[in-house]
Amino acid sequence: MTRVLVRNPHSGDRKRSLRAKELAEKRGFDVRNSTAPGETLTLAREAAEEGAAAVVACGGDGTLNEVVRGVDEADGLGRTTLGVVPAGTGNDFADNVGIRSVEHAFKVLDSGRERRLDMGMVRTSSGRTDVDERPRPFLNSCVCGLTAEASTRTRPDLKKRLGVVAYVLSTMQHSRGFEGLQLDVRAGENRDPVWQGEAVMLLVGNGRRFPGEARRQANMEDGLLNVVIIEDVPAIDYLSKGAADKLLRRGASHLTRVKVPHLVVDASKPRQFSLDGEMVERRHLEADARQGAMRFAVGESYQPTPEETRADR
Repeated sequence: MTRVLVRNPHSGDRKRSLRAKELAEKRGFDVRNSTAPGETLTLAREAAEEGAAAVVACGGDGTLNEVVRGVDEADGLGRTTLGVVPAGTGNDFADNVGIRSVEHAFKVLDSGRERRLDMGMVRTSSGRTDVDERPRPFLNSCVCGLTAEASTRTRPDLKKRLGVVAYVLSTMQHSRGFEGLQLDVRAGENRDPVWQGEAVMLLVGNGRRFPGEARRQANMEDGLLNVVIIEDVPAIDYLSKGAADKLLRRGASHLTRVKVPHLVVDASKPRQFSLDGEMVERRHLEADARQGAMRFAVGESYQPTPEETRADR
């Protein structure tokens, strides 16, 4: 059966993408190249509708998100193996599932090693009837606040030159003029109150744990979202060295953490939400963990139940 590589030729430094194309063609993949923004979604949907055995994203986290959305729109998640070849600026999800390089990705795909992984899914509302409210997935995280809004100001040339460090710099540059988020956060089937007030950031993780985790992989098979709300902390200089560590330190009084299968967020006005780097502006958002929704090719270092230290719990 056909294996399809959906390739974003403009991801990252482009060199890894070209290498991926070469390796894919040698292995008999059907390589489909996007030629316009958003076309990776269409190519992935078409591949799934045609019955491809595997649909693999070649690019960064944004490309992977679009590929998963395309397969989902074709109702293909149950029958199609998903994979990723890390060729973008940010390759967080690939790292979380144990994919270390372009070459390693193809070894993993050839091995047939896969797991049923959770997928985050959001439903949003802007109050406008002309906005498409179709549910959208996220694999790594859904972020609202300082980091999300700063990422929209990150220059493409800076991303190309500095990679993920560019987002950090933009965040720090933007922080002095950031207006806090007025949020009402609820969870569970009964929409029980979790938190209400002014926040700096709302972090919702599927493949990522946040505070004090040093980018550790979350449990992606437990059917739970890892939620962190960060209140405004006037005493922290966001531009100082180590500011991020202070902001996210475990046990801090300005952090609220919960693990829930369902989350409801209402903002006082439309705010930017980053879904694996893809931006939507909404006032209302509902997020669910779809347990075991994806059949995903994973590396040998992937941990189905990653060990949590006492500080992580």
